[in-house]
Amino acid sequence: MATLSSNSTDAQVLAAYDDNASYEEDGSRTKALAFVTACRILRRRLPLSAARGPQSVTRESLDAEIVAAQQWLDAHPATTDSGSGRVRYVSMENYRG
Repeated sequence: MATLSSNSTDAQVLAAYDDNASYEEDGSRTKALAFVTACRILRRRLPLSAARGPQSVTRESLDAEIVAAQQWLDAHPATTDSGSGRVRYVSMENYRG
């Protein structure tokens, strides 16, 4: 279940945006999904363009962030089983000792 909702404050949404922006570095699908959610909420809540100091956020820049995160998620699919897929089984039937 998502940690952000319509009841989340702007400060909580911005904190989630910042906290989950490292999804690539951390290799975290959970962070990527939370980042997309934060972007979508910010996109709806912000005016067409918002700036704080020299930094500005536009709907287009948030759209680009969403696309980048979606592409990363597509390239890093979730595993459906409980294992990592890296387990190898060794057979000793032809071993000569």
